[in-house]
Amino acid sequence: MRIRWFFVFFFFSGFCSLLYEVIWVRLGMAHFGVTTPVVSIFLSLFMAGLGLGSWIAGRWMRNIENHSGKYPLRLYALAELLIGLSAWAVPVEMGWARNYLENYGSDLSASSLHYYWIAGLWSMFILLPWTTCMGATFPLAMAAIRKLSSASQRSFSFLYLANVLGAVVGALLPALVLIEIFGFRGTMKLAAICNLLISILAFLLSLQAKALDEKSETEAEASRPVAAASRKSILSLLFLIGLVSLAMEVVWIRQFTPYMGTEVYAFALLLGCYLAGTFIGSQIYRRWLRRHPPGEENVAWLLLGLAGLFPLLMADPRFSHPHFHMQMPGFLRVALGIMPITGLMGFITPMLVDQYSEGKPDRAGKAYAVNIAGCIVGPLLSGFLLLPFLGERWSLILLCMPLFFLFYIFKPQTSAFRARYGPRFYLEAAVVAIVLIAFTKDFYSNFNKYELRRDNTATVVAMGQGMRKWLFVNGVGITQLTPVTKVMAHLPLAFHVQPPRDALVICFGMGTTQRSMLSWGIQSTTVELVPSVPHLFTYFHSDGERLLQSPNSHLIIDDGRLFLEKTRQQFDVITIDPPPPISAAGVSLLYSREFYEVVKLRLRPGGILQQWTVGGDLVDLVAITKALKESFPYVRCMGSVEGWGFHFIASMSPIRDLTPAELASRMPPAAVADMLEWGPGHTAEQQFALMLRNEVPLDQILEFKDIDVQPLDDDRPVNEYYLLRTMLPSKWSKALYAMVTRR
Repeated sequence: MRIRWFFVFFFFSGFCSLLYEVIWVRLGMAHFGVTTPVVSIFLSLFMAGLGLGSWIAGRWMRNIENHSGKYPLRLYALAELLIGLSAWAVPVEMGWARNYLENYGSDLSASSLHYYWIAGLWSMFILLPWTTCMGATFPLAMAAIRKLSSASQRSFSFLYLANVLGAVVGALLPALVLIEIFGFRGTMKLAAICNLLISILAFLLSLQAKALDEKSETEAEASRPVAAASRKSILSLLFLIGLVSLAMEVVWIRQFTPYMGTEVYAFALLLGCYLAGTFIGSQIYRRWLRRHPPGEENVAWLLLGLAGLFPLLMADPRFSHPHFHMQMPGFLRVALGIMPITGLMGFITPMLVDQYSEGKPDRAGKAYAVNIAGCIVGPLLSGFLLLPFLGERWSLILLCMPLFFLFYIFKPQTSAFRARYGPRFYLEAAVVAIVLIAFTKDFYSNFNKYELRRDNTATVVAMGQGMRKWLFVNGVGITQLTPVTKVMAHLPLAFHVQPPRDALVICFGMGTTQRSMLSWGIQSTTVELVPSVPHLFTYFHSDGERLLQSPNSHLIIDDGRLFLEKTRQQFDVITIDPPPPISAAGVSLLYSREFYEVVKLRLRPGGILQQWTVGGDLVDLVAITKALKESFPYVRCMGSVEGWGFHFIASMSPIRDLTPAELASRMPPAAVADMLEWGPGHTAEQQFALMLRNEVPLDQILEFKDIDVQPLDDDRPVNEYYLLRTMLPSKWSKALYAMVTRR
């Protein structure tokens, strides 16, 4: 049997594994909340399963000499079969978890430690069995190769190369193409088919293994062991590389978000660059083995610290400053910034595992598990300790420090190596590092006057003066002072049949909508995902501190959708202002049919939902309108007083057709004063007249676009995945969406 088959297997296996990881994290966000701890739990458990599977399978294969080549190959086929079944099992298991959490108790907030324990236990139950099977594939395949090939001593790097190449495709192809066409569940089923085909082929090929056993064993005896450093030091280095690489990835996401944006394509491209650099480094390592004697690979260690500082340069805002006449695309910033360091780590990681394992699956399983343990610790260290206290720049610098200490461990040994990488090299490296640290700036150096807050979720900045104040989250402008955010409160409250008693605001932002709610003298609860955002309330509104301390004001740090799913409280009005842009990753969870089903449970009889959207792509507007129309029998839509975006008001009860004067008469004096604070109307009646004059019939919206788009739902968020419809000719995109709707 040709060893090339294993390259094919691990290419598609890497593709499927990365695809599952991305989609499972997204499903986890929908079921457990869009919070940093929840995402961290999912990623950590995913990695933990890989490490556990690698370690268990490695120990299982310790006595491989007692078996023929059929045995590990058939176990590998079984592992791939089980992985394929996860495409059907995981969504069902997540549904069980959601039902349990909804029935557990109304006081179980997603911001509580108790909730994270329960979510973590459920996530472990859901993910660990399947990810353990994924981690087991490396030792099982190595055991088969050890019995069937003479090139077994470096089999890990061979499989790792194929796996990473498949992961590059798994990071890009679903985000760019597959999810838009097939949705999340359909894309997972495609991956499952790949796993099942791998399983069948591996089993069929195992039938040929018996005739090759004797030959492969003879070849194995003739092979020579690879020279390596002490095993303990190799394991320490593998742990360090895993920790630093994944910790840096968390930093890079925040560091480059101002230039890449918050869309799924931005995250996919960053992950693609990370994996592409790793693949290139692994490929260079495989070729390096044929051309260089042992010891010369130490040059990779010497360059590692410097490469880790490159993102400081590429994230410097002056590359886009008009004074320098330079405009560097965000993708190019990311590629030039992170691919040097990921390339070096892609060189070093398989090299260390090869040196430690010498082709033995039990050693490889242990080494890979240690590397994954570092990958688990890294994001937790970066996200919960370094970024909240040090920020992006100094977190990255601190993570590079241990890499510079490796200079001493891997100092040149031979005279030729010392001549090339001697004192002069160390001096030059020190100068470059000092320049990168001392003379680069972060994104926020663009702002003259600002206030900054950091937490484990985001870096938040308030800047500007007067009415030109802005709120930035991770460098992306989220909202500004505008009468539109006041209307989000006054419009549904004025239309409510009875004098409203309480309201819920999802997404605090600058706090303008919450401030307007409180002007009615009612109880108002606001839910905000980012803990630091409410701390800047006083920056935007001088009375912010007083309003936060009001007995009518209730602030909850939580995921808005998750809060609605678990609370048993009902409200007269629920108003939602999802963060822009409408195509941002995860935003569809506040626009989907599934979300509106939850909202209906939390509205009292006669209650009103106010849903704001900036409009954006007309297909998105149609999909949102259809989702609202299918969920609520009574829906009205009005353009904003500033001429951009739309206010939807929806209810399970008829929404009365009131005149501007009737709406104005229902407002208390404090609410009138609040609504007119920034105009544009001079009286409450004029303000309502502007909105009613901009009312848009729903049928008119549905005819905006001659394209058969389905209502927005969790499985197919058309607002987030739009690349094909915007890039393909109109005729093709219409045919594509007609096919999707039929499916």
